[in-house]
Amino acid sequence: MGIDPNKPSAARIYDAFLGGKHNFAADRVVAGRAVELVPGLPEIVRANRAFLRRSVRYALARGVDQFLDLGSGIPTEGNVHEVAQEIDPAARIAYVDIDPTAVLYAQDLLAANPHAVVIRADLQEPESVLGGHALRDLLDLSRPIAVLMVAVLHFTPDSPRLAAALRGYRAAVAPGSLLAISHATSSGADPAAVDRVADLYNRTGTPLVLRDRDQVAALFDGWDLVEPGVVYSPQWHPDPADAAVHDPAGFLTLAGVGLARD
Repeated sequence: MGIDPNKPSAARIYDAFLGGKHNFAADRVVAGRAVELVPGLPEIVRANRAFLRRSVRYALARGVDQFLDLGSGIPTEGNVHEVAQEIDPAARIAYVDIDPTAVLYAQDLLAANPHAVVIRADLQEPESVLGGHALRDLLDLSRPIAVLMVAVLHFTPDSPRLAAALRGYRAAVAPGSLLAISHATSSGADPAAVDRVADLYNRTGTPLVLRDRDQVAALFDGWDLVEPGVVYSPQWHPDPADAAVHDPAGFLTLAGVGLARD
């Protein structure tokens, strides 16, 4: 799998926002310019990671101990396996990403973890994702599973292919499964600044698609949204120890979790 250090990658840009080390100069240039336009971006990204951790703990509290992390990105502190296996060492996690950098680093990190696997695949091809031996040998799709689409669907434009993929995952999972989504939005932001950030991503070859609350809620078609529905990321089941957030809209990220019923 080829890695071009001169072509910015959404996964590596995200890693740069988090202060990670798995990025190149081209990625840092885009990340730096984006922060100039929206200075709160590093905090926004950290809040998104906090939602990921809370959604994993929510799943485990419901007895769901299998995770399918689609668009998982480059492994960073507090990733799914760390959060889940700290609570339940037998929790199983399948990471899926199309970015070769993300896959290589994740494979290296998880080489000694018998309850985790890393798959390079396009999340818009659920048959390929779900049908491979690596996933089938680890996850039991006859039991509930938590499907995580955290900070990934805003890189996927609306299309019949995306709609079919979302239906495919819903059809494949057992009742009691969960779907967690977080998604960038322009609500609560300076529209001109957000448009310029979107243009930065577009120029890297990765479209940034900003959706509003209704559009994000529509991604949960076939799932029952759990309370409090689609909200700004700091508002979704905040930890009691979390500091009060005075401007949740300023985090520019909507989040929610859906439940698959019978």
